Amino acid sequence: MEAFTLILLLLAAVLVSSVLDQLVPRVSAPLIQIALGFIVAVLAVTPLQFSVDPDLFLVLFIAPLLFDEAKRADKGSLWKNKRSIASLAIGLVLAIVLAVGFVTNALIPSIPLAAAFALGAALGPTDAVAVSAMKKEIKLTERQEALLGGESLINDASGIVSFQYAIAAVTTGTFSILDAGVTFVEEFLGGILLGLVLGAALTWLMRKIRSLGLDNNTFHVLFEVFTPFIIFLFGDAIHVSGILAVVAAGLVISFTPRRIGPVQSHYSIVSSSVWRVLAYTLNGIVFVLLGMQLPMAMTSTWTDHTISNEWLLMTVAVLTAVLTLVRFVWVLCMELLHHDRVTGQRPKLSGALVRDAAVTTLAGPKGAITLSIAFTIPVFLSSSGDYFPQRDVIIFLASGVIVCTLLLANFVVPFIAPKRAVDTQAAERVALVNIEILRTVIEELTRQQTPENKAATRTVIRSYNARIARLQQSNDLDTEPREALRIKILRAQQNHALHRIEANDLDPVIGYRYIQRLGQMQNFIKHRTDNSWLVRNALRHLRITLSVLWRSLLEKVPGASTTERSDVIHELTVEGEQIAVDLLRGEMELPNFKAETIGSLLVEHENILRTLKTAKASPSITTIARVTDKAVDIEREALGMELELIHDAYEDERLTRAEAKKLRESVHLMQLDLEDRV
Repeated sequence: MEAFTLILLLLAAVLVSSVLDQLVPRVSAPLIQIALGFIVAVLAVTPLQFSVDPDLFLVLFIAPLLFDEAKRADKGSLWKNKRSIASLAIGLVLAIVLAVGFVTNALIPSIPLAAAFALGAALGPTDAVAVSAMKKEIKLTERQEALLGGESLINDASGIVSFQYAIAAVTTGTFSILDAGVTFVEEFLGGILLGLVLGAALTWLMRKIRSLGLDNNTFHVLFEVFTPFIIFLFGDAIHVSGILAVVAAGLVISFTPRRIGPVQSHYSIVSSSVWRVLAYTLNGIVFVLLGMQLPMAMTSTWTDHTISNEWLLMTVAVLTAVLTLVRFVWVLCMELLHHDRVTGQRPKLSGALVRDAAVTTLAGPKGAITLSIAFTIPVFLSSSGDYFPQRDVIIFLASGVIVCTLLLANFVVPFIAPKRAVDTQAAERVALVNIEILRTVIEELTRQQTPENKAATRTVIRSYNARIARLQQSNDLDTEPREALRIKILRAQQNHALHRIEANDLDPVIGYRYIQRLGQMQNFIKHRTDNSWLVRNALRHLRITLSVLWRSLLEKVPGASTTERSDVIHELTVEGEQIAVDLLRGEMELPNFKAETIGSLLVEHENILRTLKTAKASPSITTIARVTDKAVDIEREALGMELELIHDAYEDERLTRAEAKKLRESVHLMQLDLEDRV
């Protein structure tokens, strides 16, 4: 029951942090989660005691997090910056292991050198996700983002492998460089090979299952979630690096081309949503555990009179300074030796280069992986059964350095990094994102369309098309070719009505009312009165009007009834939409036609024509009610999808928090209006 209560506390803290992260955007989510964990531990009625099996912590937290990072890796950026990333992920990690190890052992001799090296290995991996919240405020170069992303993926594996060897040296009491080197190569290469093989095999299996018609998203997503655990446990069973196997398998899956289609797109949306929630939860739990660990570690180390409290705090500050200095020097030297692909020259030492190196240095704080590694330190030595030397102190030092690097990343990086330029076309950008969201909803509704809900689905799709048209018109997103085509269609419809009036085939009162409405639509598109067209046709209008009046006086033709006029207007509108469809189809046969512009207009007018022809069939009241009920259900589902897509756009940083909030409020109002109509 205590374990269950702890799990609920952790999940509650992560849930609260997701809300506070939006209310306090200046503070990164990891710092908020650490603070919440600290508050939970301090306010607990009884001291919270928890112990996690190191192997369980490794497979439960690190394996899925690394798999998700590898799967989402930008393969182009990884390959383009492969040498620099390898330098940071392997060379820099080894340099940090040595520097931190020797400094820690010198400051606290009671920590054996091998255990100090283990602390250095734990502090090697970076957590670039921890600074994702500030990307909207600072401007990172493309190379900086590629280096931070690739480094945080690869150095996790190198840091964990180095940590495991250092821990083995402490727990067994023996260490041979030759044996360790041979074992390292075996586990390193074996883990990569196993990951490549299993990644390819699992990808083939997924395709085979899909080819059998089993397109169940629940099965495929659960299978993908189980993949890192299966690979890690299999690698551990055959004594190769399970961490490297998981990373290699994730990269294989990311490099594997996937089919393009509605089903695959829907699966990708579901899969990314599940992994986003899972990764956020696992990261959040680790940081909340860090916050809860701080008071416990402080209590245990504070009561240890062999090391003074001031000396512990000074050690944390010194280790943070050493870590930052080693990383800064390494990054600066790496950038000075980097050849530019365009110019083929190396950059010169300058203030801008030093600033960029400082940003890259501080934007790689320690985070969830470091703490996860620290928690895997065993409690007892396998050689003698004694307690691991200074385990609590090592965890306290790792926790302190994590907090310090997170504070530097959160408050110093925005101060020294270039500010992101102000978006002067925010309204147009938001409109384009909103249009993309609405079109995605239309695509999903079209995919879910069945013969039973076809009429209701088309009703909802028409409302979404109308919203897109309003957004385009209000933000001047209708391009000039589209305006020209719309005006061409309206003039063709006007000419058709005039021809019918001249041929005595149309009541002139009805015809001119129809022509006047088309003229108003044309003026609305052009934002001004088209006097040229009126001048060209003024005499023609006058001649027809006089002719009709003279004939009316002679023949004394009575005016049409309201029902007849309605039928004539309906018939004339159908003819006008048919003219628009024929005109657009003719435009598509011309050379250099605009496929996107003509195609979207053609679909729009075909839908209107289909609706008009269907309305003429005069469906029964029962049929209308049935279609209306289905349309309400489909619209309710569409608005739910719209909310999810708005959240995805916010997570992908295409919308700011305020912009996403405004769009969500609009959708909520439509949902309320829908329920009121029901």
